[in-house]
Amino acid sequence: MATKRDYYEILGCVKTADGKTLKSAYRKLAMQYHPDRNPDDPEAEAKFKEINEAYSILSDPDKRAAYDRMGHSAFGQGGGGAGAGFHDFSDIFSQIFGNQGGFGDMFGGRQRRSVRGADLRYELEITLEEAFSGKDLEIKIPISEDCHGCDGTGAAEGAKVETCSTCGGAGKVRTQQGFFTMERPCPRCGGQGEYVSDPCRTCDGTGQVRVETALEVNIPAGVEDGTRIRLAGQGDAAPKAAGPGGQRGDLYIFVSIKPHELFERDGPNLFCEAHVPMTCAALGGEIEMPAIDGSRTKVKIPSGSQSGRRMRLKGKGMTQLRGGARGDMYVELTVETPTKLNAKQKQLLEEFKKAGGETDCSPAHQTFLDKAKTFWDNLVD
Repeated sequence: MATKRDYYEILGCVKTADGKTLKSAYRKLAMQYHPDRNPDDPEAEAKFKEINEAYSILSDPDKRAAYDRMGHSAFGQGGGGAGAGFHDFSDIFSQIFGNQGGFGDMFGGRQRRSVRGADLRYELEITLEEAFSGKDLEIKIPISEDCHGCDGTGAAEGAKVETCSTCGGAGKVRTQQGFFTMERPCPRCGGQGEYVSDPCRTCDGTGQVRVETALEVNIPAGVEDGTRIRLAGQGDAAPKAAGPGGQRGDLYIFVSIKPHELFERDGPNLFCEAHVPMTCAALGGEIEMPAIDGSRTKVKIPSGSQSGRRMRLKGKGMTQLRGGARGDMYVELTVETPTKLNAKQKQLLEEFKKAGGETDCSPAHQTFLDKAKTFWDNLVD
C-alpha cells in the first residue's frame, strides 16, 4: 500500500501556515492541475484529487487539529478523502472559486435545469366603490401555451429536433480569455443543446403561441391603490423544448384606483368637502352627505362654523383589507358666500351690517384689523 504524502507538503506550506496562505496555495495548484487545463493527463488528474483532499482537511479547523495530532490515522484507512465532508471535488472547488461557469461541468457534463415560464403583469383599474366592497371579475390576458401545430417542439411536421452541432448538445460553448476558461450559452441553440432545422410555421419555431385566456380574479374589499395580487401558476407555460419539469410562471395583477369626484382616500379614511350656505354656518343646521357605501348621512353643523372646520363621521370610511373594520369619513366645511342677491336680501344684509354684524359677530375679522393697525403704526414710528 502506497504511503500517503503529507498534506502540508502537497500544498507546499509549512505547518504554521494560516488559512489565507493555505487557500492561496490551493488556488494556484488547483488551477495548474485542473483537468480542463490538462485534458487526457491521468497524472494531472491524480494530483488535482490529491490537492483537493489535502485542502479539504486543512481548511477545516477541527480536522486540521486532528491531522496535526495523529496524521492520516486520524481519518482511518480511507485517509482524508473519505471524511472530507464534500460529495465530490467540485464542491470544494466551487467554494474557493465560486460557481462562475468556468469549470462547472467537468465532473457531471451538462446539467439541464428545469425552465420556468415567464411571469406576466396585468394593469387593472377599478373604482373606489369597487375597492370598498371588493369584486369578482373576469379578465382576458394573452398567455403563452404550447403550440398545437408542433406539440411544443418548434419543429414542422416530419422535421426532427437535431443536436446542436455548435455545442454538441451541451448548450454551452467555452472560450479562452487569458488564464481563464469562460462558458456562455450557445449562440445557435440559445442554450438548449438542440436545434430545429425546419421550424413550425405556426409558432416560427418557438414552440409556443399566445392564447387569449379568461381568468377569474377576486379583488378583496379594502384593496389599496398599487396593491399587487399574485395568481400562482397563471403565467406563461414553460417551453416544452427546454426539457421536462418546467413550471408555469405567475400572473401579477397591479391594481390602480380611479380618482373619485367626491372622496379622497388616505388609507382607511375618506375625506370630502361640503359647501355650506352662510346662513347654515352662522345659525347652525343640518346637511345630508353621501357615504361610500351608498347610504345618506345627516351631518349637524354647529352655529358659527367657519370654513376649514372638519367633521368626523366614525365608521363611514373604507373597508380595511385585514379585519373588515371601516375607517372614518372626514367632512371639511367650506362656507359659501351668497351671490346674485335680490333687493330684499341686500337690504337685510345692510341692516345686519348697521347693527354691528361685521364687528360683534366677526371676532376673527376684528382681530385681523387690530393686527393690521398695529403693523401700520409701527411703520410710521
